[in-house]
Amino acid sequence: MQLIPNPLIIPVGMVIGVLVAAPVGPVNVLCIQRAIERGFWGGVAAGIGAVLGDGLIAFFAAMGVGAISGAVQNYRTVIQIIGGLALAGFGLKLFLSGPRIEMLHPAHADKATLKDFAWDIPQTFFLTITNPGAVLGLFAIFGGVSTFVEVKSNIDALTMVAAIMGGSMAWWVLLSNLIGRIRHKIDGARFGRINRIAGLLLIVFGGVLIGEMVMKNLFRFI
Repeated sequence: MQLIPNPLIIPVGMVIGVLVAAPVGPVNVLCIQRAIERGFWGGVAAGIGAVLGDGLIAFFAAMGVGAISGAVQNYRTVIQIIGGLALAGFGLKLFLSGPRIEMLHPAHADKATLKDFAWDIPQTFFLTITNPGAVLGLFAIFGGVSTFVEVKSNIDALTMVAAIMGGSMAWWVLLSNLIGRIRHKIDGARFGRINRIAGLLLIVFGGVLIGEMVMKNLFRFI
């Protein structure tokens, strides 16, 4: 019985984690907006939700639970519409919300802790797990990871999941730290524009998800 994982799994998994987290998508837009508005811990809190979502998906992929990817394929329309509606709802709320000026003040950021923004964790977690593209993408990554490193046992698979989550978390900590250093240079007017742009992007992402499913189902009946 293998007790020690293949050491190459850790760096490969961390690189995959960064590659999963870095591309700009709806969850990333929300995480970046939170980091600008709420500082380091706000960005980290939002990032944790995304990391937990990716970790859960990666866990099922690592354990070879093909039923999950099959269920996503079978119920993709429902999942994608729910995810699209959630994105559009978050985006509309963000678009209509005014800038929280007190959040931009350095004194507030210095006093803030992770628990002040804990509610952002389930929000980004939900958006991550209701994104069929993220689910199927991670399953595809696990299907092709053997090209770079052998995953032979459950220990190897669980190590890969932990490494992916570690790489993703490292990305969000780094990005939140960088944003936290410059966010106080943004005044209320600029932050209002950032809110509206981020909200509009989320609405567009949500509309695309819903529109894609609507068009596919319409063509089935034509």
